Amino acid sequence: MRPGKTVMTIIVLTLLMIAGTVSHAQDDISEHRNCTQCGMDRKAYGYSRMLIVYEDGAEAGVCSLHCAVVELDANKGRKVKSLLVADRDTRSLIEAETAVWVMGGKKRGIMTQRPKWAFSTKAAAEDFIKSNGGAIISWADALAAAREDAKLTQP
Repeated sequence: MRPGKTVMTIIVLTLLMIAGTVSHAQDDISEHRNCTQCGMDRKAYGYSRMLIVYEDGAEAGVCSLHCAVVELDANKGRKVKSLLVADRDTRSLIEAETAVWVMGGKKRGIMTQRPKWAFSTKAAAEDFIKSNGGAIISWADALAAAREDAKLTQP
């Protein structure tokens, strides 16, 4: 195969993989259009949405980390197979545990006074911080902060 064809083949395969990822990310919105906890439109909040997949195959689509915490706390006996979050920039779903989390900044949070955003790369998180403020935190810290915030909003 000629070098030009090899490069073109790699480019085409990469584009197909990206298209497949975006397509999968949008599938969760069509299956779970509204947040199971608050009813908000998950397409409108596609940059903060999360998808909880339980071991029994059931899924819960939520609009934010706040609503994910409420969902998980309401289902403490159920085992979670996967917890996915949208990358704030691309809206593609990524594993919440491996995402780079940013807390704070000038962008208004979803269902919280303390915004928490997920990014697939540290570089994307750092770019967000340069423009909007905030700080990189661990998944454990993001989850703990969301649980603390959720307790503050409950009657």
